[in-house]
Amino acid sequence: MRVLIVGSGAREHTLAWKLSRAAGVDEIYVAPGNPGMAGVAEVVGIAADAIVELAEFAASLKIDLTVVGPELPLVLGIADEFARRGLPIVGPSRAGAEVEGSKAFTKELCLRCGIPTARGTVVRDRREAAAAAASLGVPVVFKADGLAAGKGVVVCRTAEEVDAALVRFFEERAFGAAAERVVVEECLAGEEVSFQVLTDGTTVVPLATARDYKRLLDGDTGPNTGGMGAVSPAALPADVAAAILRDIVQPALAELAREGRSYRGVLYAGVMVTADGPKLLEFNCRLGDPETQAVLPRLDGDLLPLLRAAALGELAGLRATWKREATACVVLASAGYPGSSRRGEAITGVADALALPGVLVFQAGTALEDGQLVTAGGRVLSVVGQGATLADALAAAYAGVERIHFEGMQFRRDIGRSLA
Repeated sequence: MRVLIVGSGAREHTLAWKLSRAAGVDEIYVAPGNPGMAGVAEVVGIAADAIVELAEFAASLKIDLTVVGPELPLVLGIADEFARRGLPIVGPSRAGAEVEGSKAFTKELCLRCGIPTARGTVVRDRREAAAAAASLGVPVVFKADGLAAGKGVVVCRTAEEVDAALVRFFEERAFGAAAERVVVEECLAGEEVSFQVLTDGTTVVPLATARDYKRLLDGDTGPNTGGMGAVSPAALPADVAAAILRDIVQPALAELAREGRSYRGVLYAGVMVTADGPKLLEFNCRLGDPETQAVLPRLDGDLLPLLRAAALGELAGLRATWKREATACVVLASAGYPGSSRRGEAITGVADALALPGVLVFQAGTALEDGQLVTAGGRVLSVVGQGATLADALAAAYAGVERIHFEGMQFRRDIGRSLA
């Protein structure tokens, strides 16, 4: 079987690594990929958002299954383009991907379906945003409606921070067209969890739980990022998991189906477990990053049958089983991230880290220059530790981190520490 993976980050590297171990997979292609993926797949120089070119490539090679990592191709309609050509693909239609492409759409979906979520409103200008923030009080959250690479969320804990957010969103236009509309909502308190399911539009297969860390700095301080680390499993009681599935995931999928929004792929629910029960923070239309790096190494068995069944509408009767071990992922980022990040810095020590027991390294923002691995993006590497306990997994991950170096390297030192 020939498999195409769309994307270039550590999430896609993890997918390629896991699928390379699956029975029946003969060839794996990644587009556009990164240098780290060359060890398990053939790297193809097609951009992830070049959906017509990707479809033509898949058709020409008779690709049996395509797996889409990032959200942008899905929001642009890559699944629709492949479906028109009869090419199996894991990922929702453009209409289904609106759950991530528009936070305003998701907020309205929650209201229609009675899905528990934060109180909030959708605004279009500074005056409306200021009024909404004043009504909700601090702390309050501003969210750009459209895609902003995981950086379009600002949490304001003081009146001064609200004023700064109003300037950033509506005067400086820091998030561009993504903030033509803005969701202003209450800041929920509790424990955050990443709850992901694989679905064929009808059947739902829950994936292992995870917790990710979005803030740049230790102690959950600093700006929001695309994610600085993750651990799996998350400490999630069975009754809470059942409530998330019953009250959040299943009603959303049922409403999408009722509206004719085809959804075959991963639905990611970012959930805050509050004193009043679980409430939705956000939906994503794809696997989380860095959650994937923590979750997939725990999958006991092949990933391919699950993905193929989701693409073909044949998930009924299938389930995923998980190893009892824990995993921890620590993201290494370039200087300047999540703003403009430094590129071209030499990366050393990856092979040394991989030589350690229980350590995996997945590449993201990397490139080769004259044979030297260098930084080429904000999030550069995901270092994953595996162990019998979370403490063991964290020890392995941070031992791997100690072996790696590049100028300006940023990482959090407290990933999972409060849970171990």
